[in-house]
Amino acid sequence: GLFGVPELSCPEGFQEAQDKALQESEQLVRKACSAPPGPETVIIFDQLSDSLCRVADLADFVKVAHPDFAFREAAEEACRNIGTVVEKLNTDVELCQSLRRLLADEIVMSSLDPETRRVAELFMFDFEISGIHLDEEKRKKAVDLNVRILDLCNEFLIGTHLPNKIDKHVLPEHIRYNFTAEGNYLQVAGLHADCPDDLVREAAYKIFLHSNAQQLGRLEELLASRNSLAQLVGYDTFAHRALQGTMAKNPETVRQFLEKLSEQLSKRTQKDFEMMTKMKMKLNPHNSMLMPWDHPYYSGVLRAERYNIDPGLYCPFFSLGACMEGLNSLFSQLLGISLYAEQTKRGEIWSEDVRKLAVVHETEGLLGYIYCDFFQRPDKPHQDCHFTVRGGRLKENGEYQLPVVVLMLSLPHSARGAPTLLSPGMMENLFHEMGHAMHSMLGRTRYQHVTGTRCPTDFAEVPSILMEYFANDYRVVNQFARHYKTGQPLPKNMVSRLCESKKVCAAADMQLQVFYAVLDQIYHGKHPLKKSTTEILKETQEKVYGLPYVPNTAWQLRFSHLVGYGAKYYSYLMSRAVASMVWKQCFAQNPFDRAMGERYRREMLAHGGGKEPILMVQGMLQKSPSVEDFVDALVSDLDHDFETFIMDS
Repeated sequence: GLFGVPELSCPEGFQEAQDKALQESEQLVRKACSAPPGPETVIIFDQLSDSLCRVADLADFVKVAHPDFAFREAAEEACRNIGTVVEKLNTDVELCQSLRRLLADEIVMSSLDPETRRVAELFMFDFEISGIHLDEEKRKKAVDLNVRILDLCNEFLIGTHLPNKIDKHVLPEHIRYNFTAEGNYLQVAGLHADCPDDLVREAAYKIFLHSNAQQLGRLEELLASRNSLAQLVGYDTFAHRALQGTMAKNPETVRQFLEKLSEQLSKRTQKDFEMMTKMKMKLNPHNSMLMPWDHPYYSGVLRAERYNIDPGLYCPFFSLGACMEGLNSLFSQLLGISLYAEQTKRGEIWSEDVRKLAVVHETEGLLGYIYCDFFQRPDKPHQDCHFTVRGGRLKENGEYQLPVVVLMLSLPHSARGAPTLLSPGMMENLFHEMGHAMHSMLGRTRYQHVTGTRCPTDFAEVPSILMEYFANDYRVVNQFARHYKTGQPLPKNMVSRLCESKKVCAAADMQLQVFYAVLDQIYHGKHPLKKSTTEILKETQEKVYGLPYVPNTAWQLRFSHLVGYGAKYYSYLMSRAVASMVWKQCFAQNPFDRAMGERYRREMLAHGGGKEPILMVQGMLQKSPSVEDFVDALVSDLDHDFETFIMDS
């Protein structure tokens, strides 16, 4: 069976696994309702969460990645059914009462350890955001809103990817071949951001981002419904609700962070835009005004001209085997951990090129399993991601339930006789995803509810982004980057130039991220919105980003992150700030420092989501960072390395 779950040897097994989980959960609900208030209550709640998550998390992965449609469909169905049960449980008054009795009992609460207290509070928070404290009628309204929001999210998400059609005669003949023809129409399915022809990029931008009344209606209803739900359960705005328990804590802090970052970036961004404009004038003297469709293209041109970073020159040094060796060596030096390939049993994996790794600590033994699903295949999503398939927890019999995760990448299959070769970007992504996997393996919490990466969004990306700093450090790269034919190491100046090339137009790139994050905050802020979502886009784009808004476009209708990261798009920037501070203070001097590796495990990875994120950051940095510290960390990363600059000059 998949992942060694016996029921999942065929798609119908999902029904069986789901029925088993639902039976188990009914027993646990009864047990929770009759238990006296004490630590036992939290343990029962966590068992309840675990019995449902063991099926839902596994199904979440299978529904997107399994090559067999029947498996995907069965997993999708299981996700829906478990989701409905979770919604029901979150509005089960009697179940909530048992937890409330515990939280109200000061004597028992004061005897609990901090992790157990936090987990109890997190479960209560789940009840409250579902409107448990409301009367019957309002509670029903909250459930209905939750269901509607789920549907709108799915519809909006599908809409963000749909191509737009246009009569082919509208476009000049010489650029039509760039788009897919369909009778008299052309299909525009993306922004063609890398196309050297300005006209193609302009056409793609104006057509792909053309406003669409249906999608606009979905977005407006989604934002309004999220706001209604947040207000119904007692929050000022959806952003207030979404940010509870995060590192930022509230929308006010996020606003300050984004404003201060924008201020610090503005001069550098202007410089970047000036460089891009000059480059555009040089290549296209007739039309030199910089437009939004120019930014990704001309920053790439500048990068190539200044540093000539041809991925083809780097790939031979980054064979997949060498990169995995590099990760193994780094983890072994920093954390005393090794990765071992394991034989899989029949039916355990979903594609024959999936590899199973056992994660083993030098004294603690086996910590968990990572399934590596690294290669492209038809119907497999093109994004790189980390899935928790089973969370770790301390079981009733005193054993530890080992965590199981999947790392999914989209690497090309190797050419005959050559190993799989990674571009620098793919290598960095591999390190990034491995950062998530190590968080899952080392976030060995007592409770499954807060295991590994089950922590606030603005902290979850810290371990993965920190790994990017290791992937860009010559001392680390030099340990594994060898030419697959000659064994020659990757020259130091090639690594330095690669790192410096990433800083070309990096301020403008970051400013674009700030613009998206600000937009997300406004959309999820005070309602009713003062203007339409498109007018807000126009105003924010011109004020925060600086390149002109293009009439009749509505980029927000393609902003798929509004679904999974509603009011939290800033998270990536804040996580990067923390990762940057941890790198500079703890690892920049010696990336293999075992004492720092142990501190990192103890202070940041070990707690999963069982400790307040800002306390974990304080434990690691041994000081409490301010918003200004976050901003300084991000901005100082944009400075060029003087030594490389001189060498290249």
